[in-house]
Amino acid sequence: MWVSLALLALGVSVAVVAPRLLALADWPEREPIVALWVWQCVVAAVLLSFALSMTFSAAAAWQEVRGRVFATAPAGVVEAYALAALGPWSATLAVLLACGGLWTGAMLTREVRDSRARRRRQRAELLVRVPQLPGEEAGAAPLVLLEGDRPGAWWLPGTRPQLIITTAALRRLKGRQLDAVLAHEQGHARARHDWLLYCAAALASGFPRVPVFAAFREEMHRLVELAADDSASKRFGRLTIALALVGLNEDRGVFGPCPTPHTEVPRRVTRLLTAEPRLTPGHRLRLTAAAALMPAAPLLLALAPGLTALG
Repeated sequence: MWVSLALLALGVSVAVVAPRLLALADWPEREPIVALWVWQCVVAAVLLSFALSMTFSAAAAWQEVRGRVFATAPAGVVEAYALAALGPWSATLAVLLACGGLWTGAMLTREVRDSRARRRRQRAELLVRVPQLPGEEAGAAPLVLLEGDRPGAWWLPGTRPQLIITTAALRRLKGRQLDAVLAHEQGHARARHDWLLYCAAALASGFPRVPVFAAFREEMHRLVELAADDSASKRFGRLTIALALVGLNEDRGVFGPCPTPHTEVPRRVTRLLTAEPRLTPGHRLRLTAAAALMPAAPLLLALAPGLTALG
């Protein structure tokens, strides 16, 4: 039973410590892709710790579960886990963690369903504003030109992702700026950032009082934009994408003293213009490897008694 408690403590520790360390770090804005990977590993480590804790608690509480988990294990391995300790508390912990897992699945299912419903409404509205010509297939065009007085460009995810751009954006953006904006949106589509946002929203809405999941949602919204900015800037330059962001948002009041829903835009522009140097390849590799070890830690902790018994 101590393994179950240790896994639970590990999950709680990672959930508390990792977001604070990432908030103090100065490298995520310089390496948003690495930061996205680190955040995914943090959340995976937390969820895996809880899932393994639930498994061992259930094995301690019910013989049927124990028989399945340790079906091929020698008797010495089963004894090494001391599953009989803490008796009735193991069943309570297993049920609580199982409820949390079911709730997480339900929240993710709801988020995906709601997102698909929103996309259907958006595509229906798009068909009203941009009617199909005879012979055209619904949703077949990867790029849709939309009549509008406000500059805008966005990505509509789905099985057939579409890039939407308004006529005002065509008039506002100069030269390669339009290509840079399209490359930004294509970066979202290639990396499937929509699924990251679904998972982050599901965890944050399902467990609103858990700070790590709230921070995960907030950082995903910020980091996917920075990653898409970097993807576009590699092809068209930082100045080009910065000018395109200014052109698309200068009429929204985002560069004034009063806060707006688009307050991240000025920070993105400043980041592009300052062009702080990236981390060295060795530093990026070390961060990537260290992040990958976080989901491995619960597995090693779960296997440690059995490996010790076999050794």
